[in-house]
Amino acid sequence: MSNAKVLPLLEPEAVAACCPPLNERPMSADEAEVAAKMFKALGDPVRLRLFSAVASHEGGEACVCDISDVGVSQPTVSHHLKKLKEAGLLSSERRGTWVYYRVEPSVLAAMGALLAGAAKAV
Repeated sequence: MSNAKVLPLLEPEAVAACCPPLNERPMSADEAEVAAKMFKALGDPVRLRLFSAVASHEGGEACVCDISDVGVSQPTVSHHLKKLKEAGLLSSERRGTWVYYRVEPSVLAAMGALLAGAAKAV
């Protein structure tokens, strides 16, 4: 049995949107900058695997020791996790000698809203 969990959906008012849906209006330069950082962070296969490992881990939180088997060295894993944090997709907390990573569901919901509006228009 998998330890994957589905993250609860957030109510729209609980989401701090980064950007308008793509079909609502043109993005401002600042909105485009924020969205581009998030999508760029997920554009790397190793980062996407790490992000998926955290998001699918029980409770949406994982110790770095549980997710580091992605075919690259530990320093490279740390580099990629740092990039995901800088993009606002993950947060972390040190507990003893280990660092635990969590997804930021409000950011994911905002990204989903950004794309969902465009999907409805097609």
